Amino acid sequence: MPNAGSGISPRSRLRLSIGRHPRDLGKLGLVGGLLALSALLVLVPANPVELAISQQLAAIPPAADPAWVALTWLGSWAGIVGVVVVAGYFGWIRVALLCGGSGALTWLIAQLMHQVLGGGFPSEEVALVTVLSVVATAYLGSVARYLGWALTLLVAVAVVHLGMHLPLGAVGGVLLGWGVGLLSHLVWGAPGRRVSDLVIFDELEQAGLAPVSITALRHRLLQPREFAVDTVDGPTLRAKVVRRLSRRAGAWYKIKRVLMVLDVRDEPRLSSPHHEVEHEAYAALLAARAGVRTPPVVLACDVQYAPALLVVQEVSGRRLTELAPGEVDDELLEGIWRQVGKLAEARIAHHDLRAKNILVDEGGGPWLLSFTFSHPGADEARCAQDLAEALVSVASVVGVQRAVASAIRVLPVEALAAALNNVVPLALPRRIRKQAELDRYFLAELRETLADRLGLPIPGFRSPVRPTTVIGLVLIGAAVYLLLPELSDTRAVVGALRHAHWGWLAVAVVTGFLAVLLSSISVQGSSRTPIPFWRTLQVQVAAAFTGRTTPGGAGFFGLNVVYLERLGLRRPLAVGVTLLNQAGTGAVAFLVALVGVFAVGLTGTFSRLSLPGWPLLIASVAVVVVAAGLLISPLGRRRLLPPVLEVSAELLETLRHPVRALQLFGGALGYLVVSGLGLAASLAAIHPHFSWAGVTIVFIIGNTLGHLVPSPGGLGAVEAVLLAGLGAMGIPATAAITAVLLSRFLTYWLPVLPGIAMFRYLQHRKVI
Repeated sequence: MPNAGSGISPRSRLRLSIGRHPRDLGKLGLVGGLLALSALLVLVPANPVELAISQQLAAIPPAADPAWVALTWLGSWAGIVGVVVVAGYFGWIRVALLCGGSGALTWLIAQLMHQVLGGGFPSEEVALVTVLSVVATAYLGSVARYLGWALTLLVAVAVVHLGMHLPLGAVGGVLLGWGVGLLSHLVWGAPGRRVSDLVIFDELEQAGLAPVSITALRHRLLQPREFAVDTVDGPTLRAKVVRRLSRRAGAWYKIKRVLMVLDVRDEPRLSSPHHEVEHEAYAALLAARAGVRTPPVVLACDVQYAPALLVVQEVSGRRLTELAPGEVDDELLEGIWRQVGKLAEARIAHHDLRAKNILVDEGGGPWLLSFTFSHPGADEARCAQDLAEALVSVASVVGVQRAVASAIRVLPVEALAAALNNVVPLALPRRIRKQAELDRYFLAELRETLADRLGLPIPGFRSPVRPTTVIGLVLIGAAVYLLLPELSDTRAVVGALRHAHWGWLAVAVVTGFLAVLLSSISVQGSSRTPIPFWRTLQVQVAAAFTGRTTPGGAGFFGLNVVYLERLGLRRPLAVGVTLLNQAGTGAVAFLVALVGVFAVGLTGTFSRLSLPGWPLLIASVAVVVVAAGLLISPLGRRRLLPPVLEVSAELLETLRHPVRALQLFGGALGYLVVSGLGLAASLAAIHPHFSWAGVTIVFIIGNTLGHLVPSPGGLGAVEAVLLAGLGAMGIPATAAITAVLLSRFLTYWLPVLPGIAMFRYLQHRKVI
């Protein structure tokens, strides 16, 4: 890859890149808030942690004190003058003026804060070193920036070690200096904040491309800048400037993958914008060599004092999103699928085949653009995911029927069958799903149409439980169930387990499996279309495995949806049945808990229950206000309110059908009550004197609230709420802990074992 040239002097390039960035405004707000919080903390006595840190730093051997004192001189007027003189000597007049002005402003603010707050907050020495580093190192590169922060840290240690300030004063100095430095960047600008077309023009000229003119094209916020470049003899070029990484595999991306029920490969992370540009150029060259029509790559380089640059030849035409459905004929659709097929043959997964990245030239031929997210050397799973993304994109423009029909005419059945498994929301990136957001059932229709045209069943449910999931679940469970006895006396808990009444424990085991039976009856009542009882019961036994070992019960939801689809229900109906079942169970739990608490409370069962009065009332009102505000907001009206209203209407409609209502609500009530009796039976094996109704109400509340926590089976949260409820009833701690441990194991986790066997059996029989 060519390196940046030197047609424009480095200082000129630096000057041309000076600008402002909105991100600095957000940083300034954050720093200002932290500084205000630190100032408030100064008003209270120093905490023991701060004093302990001061003592540890004061214990540094005094032999190095002269070096520490010299460091503090950098945070004085001598340091300001020194930076100004050095910058002026090397001709950096702008840097000298900004450092002098920012340093003086920081010193004045520090003196003012000393007068208002008293004492030594903030440390002016640390503040001055910080502001000088922030302002000056912006012109010197990333290495100088790291060295500047290291110097700031050393000065902070020096002022604390020498007893000039407490640690909080040093922190305040860092925040003050950083804030003034950010303010300087916002007011006067800083290098690297602006993309200069002159720098890009000079870079292209030195690469031998002979540019004549360069025109900035319209761009969106956070998207790469693009320029159209006219050359002397060659074709028109398109230059893309990549300021920040487009492909990331950050925390949120990984959390979504944890909650998934499909095996979808993560996108490998890139290290820098220059790496991204090189990767895109490499993938585009490989695709072109395989016969894929993509604009030829002309240049890829890292530009001095400007973002990384990718230059390709411009192809005249319109994006697929700019064409009306009538303008997209069958020949064009088949051409698109041939290009996608060539990518798969070359084992290149594009992973960004949005409709806007498909260009139709003036002759009606398709071109594939933007290989930013591509993966050369892809395996069959990645290629299948890539084809699924292309199906969604094309269908969003021309409709499901035409997209599927044209793909079947061109692509192998095996490839389309593999892609079928990936036409589900969780398997598709946000950038692909966004194309189909106007139609709630778009993906379901595409998936079902593709399955029908291929003569294949809708793909079965794949277990979301992986070895890492099992290991994590076992470790978390072990931690929870080993720590719970520590709340009481571990020996007493072990003794209670040894002397537990086996008859009551057998009853608890029976309630666990009886609850699964009642759950299947509730699922039957959720469907308008009659569904078989025994097969539904088998699926609910399997759901005891998939639902209780996945965060938020995702496995329960996915398993039932696939089962209902296999019975012939369209996916929207299958999803609706499962949501209705969950909503019905939640409504019954809320009513039983509300009525039961007041009814049992009148008997004095919750004798040790104490509520925090006004704080609880204020918190409840706040939750209601936030929930109401969210529902009436534009996002709530568009995304949250319609499903809530739809499910509520379905619940009311169910009441008009006595048999269905009895199945849905009676099954849900039976499931909750029988599960609560499992906790009561476990407690009866340890502690015979208690209110069975009260324990059942405690279980319903604990089970409902605990499962709001997105951990497998509400692990940890359910146990905590149950212990609190039993404690409010006056149950001794040893008996309560033992009963909770027994009931959770016997009634909740034990049914997972037959659930595993049933899951494998149903998979073999093609039921799920």
